[in-house]
Amino acid sequence: MLYLAEVQKKGGVIRSTKVELKLLACQRGENNWSSVPDEVINAPDDCSNYNAGALVMVELTGSKQVQRHSEAGRQLVTILQNFSRMQDRSKSQEEEIEQWKESLTYQSQELNRRELELETRQEQIQEMEDDFAKLEQQRQEIEGLRESVEQQQQEYDRKSQELEGAWAHLQGEMNRLEERQGELSQMTALDDEKAQQMQELLDRLSGAIAPTETVREELNQSYGILNQQREGYDHQLQSLDQERGEAQQRQEALDGNVHHLQQRWQEYKAAQIALETAKTELAEQKQTLALKQDYINALSAQSKQQEELQKHFCHLAESSDQFTLGGVDISALDQMPLEELQQTVDNLTKDLEKMAKFVGIQEEELTAQQEEIETIKGQIGGASEYDRLRLESELADEQDRYRMLEETLVGQRRTVQERRDVLKQHQQVLSRRKGEHTENGQGQKVDLSPMLNRLDELKHEVSEQLKQTQAELQGLQDGVSQQQANVEQQASEQEVRWAELQELEQAMLVEKAAVGELWGRFNSVQEIAQQANGNLSTLQEKLDAIAVIMNQFQETSDYQLQAIAEMRQLITSLTQNQAPEFVS
Repeated sequence: MLYLAEVQKKGGVIRSTKVELKLLACQRGENNWSSVPDEVINAPDDCSNYNAGALVMVELTGSKQVQRHSEAGRQLVTILQNFSRMQDRSKSQEEEIEQWKESLTYQSQELNRRELELETRQEQIQEMEDDFAKLEQQRQEIEGLRESVEQQQQEYDRKSQELEGAWAHLQGEMNRLEERQGELSQMTALDDEKAQQMQELLDRLSGAIAPTETVREELNQSYGILNQQREGYDHQLQSLDQERGEAQQRQEALDGNVHHLQQRWQEYKAAQIALETAKTELAEQKQTLALKQDYINALSAQSKQQEELQKHFCHLAESSDQFTLGGVDISALDQMPLEELQQTVDNLTKDLEKMAKFVGIQEEELTAQQEEIETIKGQIGGASEYDRLRLESELADEQDRYRMLEETLVGQRRTVQERRDVLKQHQQVLSRRKGEHTENGQGQKVDLSPMLNRLDELKHEVSEQLKQTQAELQGLQDGVSQQQANVEQQASEQEVRWAELQELEQAMLVEKAAVGELWGRFNSVQEIAQQANGNLSTLQEKLDAIAVIMNQFQETSDYQLQAIAEMRQLITSLTQNQAPEFVS
């Protein structure tokens, strides 16, 4: 298990320093760390290189034994970077959640407002339906009144017929009375029997006249009810005009929102095309990056082959007397004093030993570096995601150090070989001059230095090309990273736009349904209002017709009553022995 620990050192001048590790935190998951209660464990001996107070990452067994340890600086930076990214992601998610909450709150408020509007509209429609029901009831009452008037009209016609019969009978009596005028002129008065009969006829005529006050009163009440209905209808027309204005405003707003939504969709499609273009360019850049990487690998392989060839020439010069890495002026050595030549050989030997020892140490360090690289590669295979990132970073650093050390050793190996070859030539001349050399002479040696110089030039050219290509690769990687970030940002913005457009389109559909329902209610109410207006007009016409009939009926009744009154005066004058006066 991986822990974060603090290095503590205890000790003084007399006793040796004791190194301990104070555990601070423990890794519970990939990005999950928890604090550890105060716990101190003994540190291995190789932890003495750490300074007191240094933070280290230690991997412990179940028995709290240290398996591996390393400085925690780079890992802490990685952890803090991951934590920062998680915080940014969490903050972004919280902002999205707040936006959704605000959107849901707004939608809830809008739905509540629409529910209140619908309830208000339903109440208004219910009131209008109640008014229409009352209007229908009043129409039925007026129909009943009209039927009653028609019955009274029939009764009036019947009584008029009776009155005409009585009038005809009275006219006949009057004619007979005129015929007997001469006889009546000699008489002082009508006899009681005739007067009684004429009074009975007049009473029958008076009773046959139908009363019109009740019908006129009911007709006036019907006019009052009709006027009230007219006022209610006018008020409903005003409310209907307001509803029409509101519906038109909402329709205009809806049309504007639909146009704006269409523009937003066009912008989204244009941005989507730009995103696809950016993705295509990113793919092309990645392909170019892969080609550059292949070229770098080829240059690296070529550089390694040149190094191997240099090593082979150096080994050839070292293992064979027929080859040399640099020429020595033999004639100058022959003329040099023997003591000076001996001193030169000794100096060259000491320098070669120092140089060879230094190169040997670096060779061992290079071997250890290679072993460390192989160890890290083996650890990467079974490591967790967090450890794998850390190990890959360490592997890159170790490989860079190995490459730099190897490049340094190439020149140093060649220098050692050149010095060894020069020493050998000095030793051969010294042995020959001392008479210790038993061979007849030394053959002509092949100088490999021009080839090595040419290899150095080629390697330098390859190295320059490699550096230039790596710089170009770095630029491409930066461009690809920037393009990748831009593409991801555009994709994220497109997702946000898509969600917003879907939300707007859904709200638009809801608004369309609401406006359509509002227009439907308006059309229904308008149709009912038009029908009610037609019914009111029909009732107005019927009441006007009834009023005309009542006026005619009233005039006829007044004329009949006047005639009856005159007949009564005539009978009275006849019964009082007065001369009868007939009314023309």
